[in-house]
Amino acid sequence: MNLINPILPLFHKLFTLEKWNIGYVYQTPENLIHSKKLDGEINWLRECSADEAADPFVININGNKLVYYEEHSFWKGRGELMMMDKLSFKSKKKVCGITPNSIHLSYPYLFTVKDKLYCIPETSAAKQIALYQVDKDSPQKFKKIRILLQGDKYVDSSIIFYQDKYWLFTSVSGKPGELHIFYSDTLLTTFKAHALNPIVVDTHTSRSAGRLFIVDEKLYMPSQNPEKGYGGSIMINEITHITETEFQYRTDFELLPQLPYDRGLHTINFAEGLLIVDGKRSVRSVLNPLKKIVLKIRKRKKAAKNVRG
Repeated sequence: MNLINPILPLFHKLFTLEKWNIGYVYQTPENLIHSKKLDGEINWLRECSADEAADPFVININGNKLVYYEEHSFWKGRGELMMMDKLSFKSKKKVCGITPNSIHLSYPYLFTVKDKLYCIPETSAAKQIALYQVDKDSPQKFKKIRILLQGDKYVDSSIIFYQDKYWLFTSVSGKPGELHIFYSDTLLTTFKAHALNPIVVDTHTSRSAGRLFIVDEKLYMPSQNPEKGYGGSIMINEITHITETEFQYRTDFELLPQLPYDRGLHTINFAEGLLIVDGKRSVRSVLNPLKKIVLKIRKRKKAAKNVRG
C-alpha cells in the first residue's frame, strides 16, 4: 500500500501557508491596454521578514519613486502601512498619522490633486473611508483631512476624477458581487450614492485591485478575481458608461500570476513607466501548524465579535 499519496496532502495542509511579496516591470498603462499582458517577467524584490508585503502603490515624490504597501506580521495579527524607496525593504518606514491606529490597515490608495498627494487607506474596522494628505517633505507622515463615508466595512476603496466628477468605487466586506459607487464635485463636498447602489456585478469585478486609470479617454478599473482563491488574478475592466444614474462595464482581459509567486496576483499600479504588483507563493515551516491554530482562534473571536455587533 502506497502511503505517500495520502500523506502528501496532509503534510501540505499542515505545514504550508502563503507569503506575499512585491514586484515590478517597466510598462505604461497604454502599453498594458494595447498588449493585454505584462511586458515580460516580473522583477521580485528580495523578501522582507514579514509574512506579507502586499497592496503596493507607487508614486513619484521629489524625483523618487516611493512605494506604499501593507505589511502583515502574523504574530501582530493585523496589517500596517509602510513606505519604502529604492524598491528595497531595507529602506522601509512605518506610516504614521492614521486614526484609529490600532486597527488593521491596508490598500493605501494614492492619488494627486493640484500637486497635493492624498491617500485613502483601507480602514474597514473603523467603518469609514477617510481622506489623508501626505506630507511630501516627510512622506511617511499622513494628516487626516475628512471622512468621506462611514457606517459600513468598506474595503479597497478607489477614487478618480473623471468627466468633471470624483468617482469613488468601493466594496463592503462579506458582500461579493456588489459594487458601490459614490460621486462628488470636489473632495471636500458630500459624496452621494449612485442611484443603482449596490450595483450587481460579476464576482471578479466587485473588489478593486489598484488605482483606476485612463487610456485614450477610456476609464479602466482593475479588480480582484477570486475564482481560484483569494487574490488569484486580476481582471482589467473598461467602464464603458458612467453617470449618476447609469453604469456599464465590460471585462477586457485577465492578468495571471507568475512563477515563483504563482499562487496569486491582486494589486497593480503605475508611476512614470513603472508597473508594480504583488504576488503570492506557498511557504513551508514547522511553525505553520501552530499558526493555523492561532488563525482559527482569531477567526472565531472575530465572528463572535461581529455577532455581538
